Amino acid sequence: MTLEIITAQSLVPLRHGFFTRKGGASSGVFAGLNCGNGSSDQSEIVAINRARVAEAMEVPVGRLLNVHQTHSSKVLVVDGPHEGPVPEADALVTATPGLAIAVLTADCQPVLFADAEAGVVGAAHAGWRGAIDDILDETVTAMVGLGAVRERIRAVIGPSISQRAYEVGPEFFETFMSADPAHGRFFAGGEGDRMHFDLPGFGLHKLREAGVEAEWTRHCTYSDPQRFYSFRRSVHEREADYGRLISAIRL
Repeated sequence: MTLEIITAQSLVPLRHGFFTRKGGASSGVFAGLNCGNGSSDQSEIVAINRARVAEAMEVPVGRLLNVHQTHSSKVLVVDGPHEGPVPEADALVTATPGLAIAVLTADCQPVLFADAEAGVVGAAHAGWRGAIDDILDETVTAMVGLGAVRERIRAVIGPSISQRAYEVGPEFFETFMSADPAHGRFFAGGEGDRMHFDLPGFGLHKLREAGVEAEWTRHCTYSDPQRFYSFRRSVHEREADYGRLISAIRL
């Protein structure tokens, strides 16, 4: 099956893509293009899926780089394949042609960045924790350190859980309100003490606060099981595990 790759005009002409689950070799709950080595899927099958992504990005599989994500604000600057274990971080930036940098998600925001003129790109994994801890601003700052111009950077948020599907409790709400009372605008009322959080809306806010132009592809991972993996949906459906989507960009 052919891979399905969502792209954004603002990142053209750079090769990039938010890959859906279509076109992969995995089966069962992972059916499709599961690229998560952290899942319980067969490692050989994940390797096949990653090889398909590398081919689509027109790089050798060893030059398709991601990190061990921990919901941190750590950004890794890369200029070649990792030596030794995969490092812990939640974003990568590079100015090296021929490297594809990637993040894995299953409801959290995959964010791709580019200053095509400077030849600098970035990729970030931004769940609510990373977003509130400024992983997006840190990614932009790291790109500027490589020669990008903040006002020229374009950022695109890929498929993420939408507000209507993201129910949270009062402690979650208080975490955001204690950081900034203005964050209340990213919450909508639910049943009882439940609320619905607008993760992509918050991500757009943080990106614009960082001084870059940003957009969301407006795809909800939770609401489209044929195209996207979703951690929250897997919990609600009591599945044993879930796949991870991959998003990548290269110079």
